[in-house]
Amino acid sequence: MPAAAPRPKVMGIVNATPDSFSDGGQFASAAAAAEAGADMAGQGAAIVDVGGESTRPGSETVWEGDEIERIAPVIRQLATGGTAVSVDTRKSAVMDAAIAAGATIVNDVSALTYDERSAAVVAKAGVPVILMHHQGDPATMQDNPRYEDVLVEVYLWLEERIAAAELAGIERSNILIDPGFGFGKSVAHNLELMNGLALFHSLGCPIVLGASRKRTIGALSNEAPADQRLAGSLAFALKAVEQGAQIVRVHDVPETVQALKVWRGLRDQALTPRA
Repeated sequence: MPAAAPRPKVMGIVNATPDSFSDGGQFASAAAAAEAGADMAGQGAAIVDVGGESTRPGSETVWEGDEIERIAPVIRQLATGGTAVSVDTRKSAVMDAAIAAGATIVNDVSALTYDERSAAVVAKAGVPVILMHHQGDPATMQDNPRYEDVLVEVYLWLEERIAAAELAGIERSNILIDPGFGFGKSVAHNLELMNGLALFHSLGCPIVLGASRKRTIGALSNEAPADQRLAGSLAFALKAVEQGAQIVRVHDVPETVQALKVWRGLRDQALTPRA
């Protein structure tokens, strides 16, 4: 079995959007979104990831001003309350505003390829950045994703993005990677990535995995809708940490935290020498 991360962390998802695939439109106000994020932190999330633009398959681009208006007050309230916040965005102006509001991590689903200013913003701020693999843009990425070897191609692409980030002045110690489960991948591609996740440790950066409530779970469970994919989400989270993923990005924080506590208890017991 691949070496497991000693203390995998949970990243809770707060989408301050009207159209995210699972929780879009759930929060009537910034205050409600911030309250949900604070609840996640209280339930054991080490980080709360706040986004103002849906990047689900088929989604449309949001104007950066609208995105900032959605997320800045949420981030400010969470950060003021002592919650560690990451911002889920592809746009440099949004990154700037989020960092000014108190975000301490940038989570970019484009791996700093969407906006040519993004790398400079991250480098100047000196904050960690999550570089996520994707194939195509959100509007069309699931139309017909193709790979000769998905593990090798995602690995090499991430290797290139790590190098580009370093060239832009971002410290390697501030780089995390995400193989992009569901972003330009078929069900088969996603399962191959999950089964081979440990490969990405050789890139030398912490691994973030976001499979919570994704379409693959529905495909494997009689087309269960997004709000009925908890069990599958937990299965993927446990599979990820078994292969050493340092962070799992999830919608269902208390359930995932509990599952990881039991997983860790089992692992620690197995490693405890008998008297």
